[in-house]
Amino acid sequence: MNIQIGLKKTAAMVVLQNDQSFLLLQRKNPPNQHMYVPVGGKLEPFETPLQAAIRETREETGLEIERPKFGGILIESSPTKYNWQSYIYLAQINRIPPPPCDEGTLCWVDLKDVLTLPTPPTDWMIYQYLITQKPFVFSATYDADLHMLAMWEKLEGIRVT
Repeated sequence: MNIQIGLKKTAAMVVLQNDQSFLLLQRKNPPNQHMYVPVGGKLEPFETPLQAAIRETREETGLEIERPKFGGILIESSPTKYNWQSYIYLAQINRIPPPPCDEGTLCWVDLKDVLTLPTPPTDWMIYQYLITQKPFVFSATYDADLHMLAMWEKLEGIRVT
């Protein structure tokens, strides 16, 4: 599918949580190559964000999640091809050995260690809102080199970075 530069790609992401740990993916491919991110990916034609969240979790981890909890939306805008609208979900799972994944390496990361790892600049705030069960609509803007310029929480109308 060819999407015109500047138009938003739509994705679903699932934060897989067990107590104070997350099963994160260290991506081997762009975007966010080498960074630790939740599982997820682009919506397929005629697929809802919830269906995509369930499918992507199954494809990347082998886990069958039934009803991940909707957390919020992340809208990312840049003057480059990096423009996304992501639906963010949270799923509580049992702590399992990280399964193999074609997208990179899955590993358990304690919340207290998230800030010590390479992650997208939006993710720490997303984890904070998910853990406190606070709904969100984040809007992040980036420059041409994909450095985040600002991030706003639109429901409350506050700048968070």
